[in-house]
Amino acid sequence: METKSTLLNTEERQSRFELRTLLETSRMLIESQEPDFVLNNLLLITMGKLLVPRGIILINKGPDHFYQISKIKGRNSLSEEDTIQLPFPEEALDHSVLKGEDHPEIIEKLGFPEGTILFNLRTTNHHLGFLCLGPKGTKKPLTDSELEFIESLTIISSVAIANSRMFQELRLINRKLDRKVHDLHTLLELSKDFNLMVDREEIARTFKFAMLGQMLIRTFFFVLDVDNEKSIVASSGLKEKPAKKELQTLFELDDVFYCDEEHDCPFLEKNGIRLVIALRFQNEKIGVVGVGKPANNEPYRKEQVDFLQSLGNLALLTIQKSLLLEERIEKKRMEEELNLAKTIQQGLLPSPVPTIAGFDLEATNISSRQVGGDYFDVVETPDGGHILAIADVTGKGVPASLLMANLQSMLHALAPIDISLAEATGSINDIIHTNTPPDKFITFFWGKISADGKRFDYVNAGHNNPLLFRKGEEDPQELDAGGVILGAMPSMMPYESAVVELQSGDVLVLYTDGVTEAMNPEQTEEYEEERLIACLKKNLGKTSREIQNAIIEDITEFSNGVQYDDITLLVLKVD
Repeated sequence: METKSTLLNTEERQSRFELRTLLETSRMLIESQEPDFVLNNLLLITMGKLLVPRGIILINKGPDHFYQISKIKGRNSLSEEDTIQLPFPEEALDHSVLKGEDHPEIIEKLGFPEGTILFNLRTTNHHLGFLCLGPKGTKKPLTDSELEFIESLTIISSVAIANSRMFQELRLINRKLDRKVHDLHTLLELSKDFNLMVDREEIARTFKFAMLGQMLIRTFFFVLDVDNEKSIVASSGLKEKPAKKELQTLFELDDVFYCDEEHDCPFLEKNGIRLVIALRFQNEKIGVVGVGKPANNEPYRKEQVDFLQSLGNLALLTIQKSLLLEERIEKKRMEEELNLAKTIQQGLLPSPVPTIAGFDLEATNISSRQVGGDYFDVVETPDGGHILAIADVTGKGVPASLLMANLQSMLHALAPIDISLAEATGSINDIIHTNTPPDKFITFFWGKISADGKRFDYVNAGHNNPLLFRKGEEDPQELDAGGVILGAMPSMMPYESAVVELQSGDVLVLYTDGVTEAMNPEQTEEYEEERLIACLKKNLGKTSREIQNAIIEDITEFSNGVQYDDITLLVLKVD
């Protein structure tokens, strides 16, 4: 009776010891946040508890029954980190304990003897792997108590493994978040610096310091495409500069290009460039950043690529801003110069239009730009006569206005000289032909009203034929005598002049092609001479100013107010 009681007390003490051991072990394992620590202690405790000479922990690596040798103790042909495929039946994974004799092909693959037992490491939702224990050193089978102890320990260890993995993932996420926050803070500070910059050299220098200081990258380049001109705006550590063809090749690579891929750009290989990133502005690739290896010599991770792209875009936008600012300044300067040129040009035109006794004269010039190439003039001659002139220089803008100014100065120089209009026209033509490019020429018409106001001598150098309306005549007379346009060729043949007698009620209209070539809104039809004549016929009884205004209103209505060319009109009515 006493012996039986002693035996019960011994078993009870053993059970309490195992329970206390289990509780202490579980606390140690669960508090650990390292999977490697949990697995290592699980194997050592079980092998020490059962006096098992061989043990192995297998970690599940996917749905195809691949397992990685995580921990191994005792003599074995396998090594830690090895991967092995063990085709367990699906139903076997639902059991907590698997006996080796039920799965001989798996035990054979593991190189374990008979009597091996596998304990399933699993949580409610996931199969984590197996604890595989060989037979005890005493060759005795495991008792129910021992099996229960190991099974309890594997359950606790599975929870600890799952928790430690979760902690590891959280630490990794936190590290990534910390890196993201750091990168965002860096980009924010850099954006503040970039926003204050307009000098491209300063922008390039700041970009270089960011690459060296933040990314620890010693070799890099930053290429920018401005108006189809590709050039390096910042670089460091390059052994040689890229050729023009290689610069073009950089822009043909993928937006994120790893240089271990196949490419046709020796420049990248010679300079040890590992990564090329495209920079886009309004979906157009206008920049490229290439980087060599970082200080730690590791491959570039996605977050590093994102940071490089963001940094490059910051620099790119700042450079674009500086270019736009320069363009704005240049545009403003040009506008100021054009306004000055317009003021000068307007000063070359007679204002107000001189009055001629016995005549009603009105003239205007409406430029399609700030400065144009149309010209008109009214000049009194020493003999009491008056010269009327109108001209149209090819092209528009400043070049045309300069040529117009030259014509004006020549006309005023020749007006006081006793020379015929035909001879004077030939002299003007030769000067313009000699001193201007072959693509620049002038259509020109001028005529002289005699001192008594009865005669009008004229020469037409390729200009739109002025229209002379007489009382009682249905159609106007076109003044077309003259010769070729000014500046097209030397005066090999003299210009012709002609004379018309002026009578009371006559209306003479001089105009440039901006009148007849005005376009409708659809740009399918021109105003043309027929519309001009029709408009004039309706208004011949009015004053010169009213006739001029009627023409301008008719053109404006026809073109819906859109003007493509300079418009110049000179209307003379004989009183």
